[in-house]
Amino acid sequence: MSCRLYLITPANIDLPAFAEQLRRALDAGDVASLQLRLKDVSDDEIRRTAAMLMPIAQRCGVAFVLNDRPDLAHELGTDGVHIGQEDGPFGLARAAMGPDRIVGVTCHNSRHLGVEAAEAGADYVAFGAFFPTATKQPKATAEPEILRWWSELMVVPCVAIGGITIENARPLVEAGADFLAVSAGVWQHPEGPAAAVRAFTGLLT
Repeated sequence: MSCRLYLITPANIDLPAFAEQLRRALDAGDVASLQLRLKDVSDDEIRRTAAMLMPIAQRCGVAFVLNDRPDLAHELGTDGVHIGQEDGPFGLARAAMGPDRIVGVTCHNSRHLGVEAAEAGADYVAFGAFFPTATKQPKATAEPEILRWWSELMVVPCVAIGGITIENARPLVEAGADFLAVSAGVWQHPEGPAAAVRAFTGLLT
């Protein structure tokens, strides 16, 4: 399996300007998933944002994943949910989403957490942060070796996350990442998000 891009939304979204930016970015290259990650906002704001962005993603064949909230993901009918280690047990997330939708799990730099998540039925595990990031305060730092170890032993896909840019991504791809989760590396790219997606697509194909 080749490595693909997993976009994460910026922390602050100005609708509808961001919706148009997203359309251009998704049209620019290969994107597997879009994670809506909004912190410290109301449920209604999450609902409004998802209602605008989810159709854009799905029209492009991009899976729409909600961060942290299996309950809202179920309500909104998203393609999946991503949970951290503090977001409740995996079983509750799976029960909310059902067997056919995506449940991904943050595993930081822990092989043990990764194996636990995979054995519980996670659709992917996420390791990181691999590089310094201002998007969120990482709870752990990870080395590419964990991706190499995982890809040699496990069939569940792994996502690399944390400070990933065009310039530093290649070692993670070579180590065996199935997906690169990128936020600022796309949305804050000096030539714009569409140019960033084109560049990542060129790197990953």
